Amino acid sequence: MTTDVIAEDPRWRGTGIESLASRAVEATLAHLDLDPDGWNVTVLACDAARIAALNARFRDTPAPTNVLSWPSAERAAAGRGARPAPPKGDPELGDIAISFETCLAEAREGGVPLEAHVLRLVVHATLHLLGYSHDDDSDADLMEATERAILQSLGVPDVHSRNGTAERP
Repeated sequence: MTTDVIAEDPRWRGTGIESLASRAVEATLAHLDLDPDGWNVTVLACDAARIAALNARFRDTPAPTNVLSWPSAERAAAGRGARPAPPKGDPELGDIAISFETCLAEAREGGVPLEAHVLRLVVHATLHLLGYSHDDDSDADLMEATERAILQSLGVPDVHSRNGTAERP
């Protein structure tokens, strides 16, 4: 597996973002019985201004967010609440962008270490690359349960809350 990290914002360099991103992607793939050595993900570790520009360009939402993902192929599940089929062929799963300021603020607000929050967000984004969604309750339930199990394997405490913004980036 290759997790290429581009630390565009220098504040990411002291966080161990390369190791965190690799751990999160590898744990996600392994949990889904995918050989981590067979897949590639690129992570852009950027600032709030850059992610706001990406959010405006790709989602028509000109505001910062915590994480964005762009799958290299459509991998949606066949039906609501169903697991997406495993990817095939091209080893490129897609790209992820993660915002330093937003992640740091959310981690502080949630009372969790930045490293744990980054792991959660990269796991979440990797699940999106693999076709998982939280567009409706049945898809969200599946994605959240999968995310919780992966985070548990990484030693990250469960911080999901149906009433809070930490649930669905």
